[in-house]
Amino acid sequence: MAVATETAAPAPTRRRGRPEQRPGLKRWLPYALLAPAVLLELFIHIIPMLVGIWMSFIKLTKFFIANWSSAPSAGLGNYKVALDFNNAVGQGLLKSFGVTIAFSLITVAFSWVLGMAAAVALQPEFRGRGLVRTLFLVPYALPAYAGILTWNFMLQRDTGAVNHVLDQLHLSDGKTFWLIGGNALVSLITVAGWKLWTFAFLTLMAGMQSIPRDLYEAASVDGAGNLRQWRNITLPSLRPVNLVLVLVLFLWTFSDFNTPYVLFGTAQPPAGDLITFHIYNASFLTWNFGTGAAMSVLLLIFLMIVTGIYLLGTGRRSRRA
Repeated sequence: MAVATETAAPAPTRRRGRPEQRPGLKRWLPYALLAPAVLLELFIHIIPMLVGIWMSFIKLTKFFIANWSSAPSAGLGNYKVALDFNNAVGQGLLKSFGVTIAFSLITVAFSWVLGMAAAVALQPEFRGRGLVRTLFLVPYALPAYAGILTWNFMLQRDTGAVNHVLDQLHLSDGKTFWLIGGNALVSLITVAGWKLWTFAFLTLMAGMQSIPRDLYEAASVDGAGNLRQWRNITLPSLRPVNLVLVLVLFLWTFSDFNTPYVLFGTAQPPAGDLITFHIYNASFLTWNFGTGAAMSVLLLIFLMIVTGIYLLGTGRRSRRA
């Protein structure tokens, strides 16, 4: 007698480990992870920027500071005042713009040269290289306010260390004013460059780690010196890094407010009248927030145009290369 035997289907086994995600949760999880960053960007940057643009079109003076919604419309009046270079406001803004351009270009060049020199000098392996690299990063790790305040004390005329050292070296009479007069721009560039060059050093040093050592060894065999290796190997290899680094340094320097504010206080000298500090004075010292907001929008438009031209120009050069 034949006995029919049925093969029982294997019972479904539960996968051990992480439980399977539900399709709905899997679809919304990326948006949920991005939501905090989007909200922070919205409340920290986007909304204040839109409020600033709205302020630039109203007559927001001290008479309406308690109730912004009652401020009358100014149309393009605030922009006309800021861009009328025949009046005091327009002339002051134009002069401040020129000072800021000079300050930004010199500071970026100063920081890049120092950062590149330090990165190249610390590229070969030697004993204590890690310690030297760490010491070079101290200005970047130091809180900005603490570093600038220290420079403020060092640049004092009678009690500052800078005048004392220069006097001991017989390079000056030790009575130089560094925080007022024409030397204010030199002081500003020195402090801003001291603060920024370590970032350039860190970025360039990281970029150099990706350059194959074989290229330098082959160039040495062919008789290329250090300068030629730097010009023909290091610079071309660091081109993508430099494109981003120079743009970031320029944007940070042009919109720098902390350095002149901490270094000079509320009474900045004409030689150190950066545009961000000029806008601050136009807003909070004269209580004309509408004109100050118009200046800020003009600054934003200028930086956006410069960034667009820079990216367009460098992108074309990269495609041709």
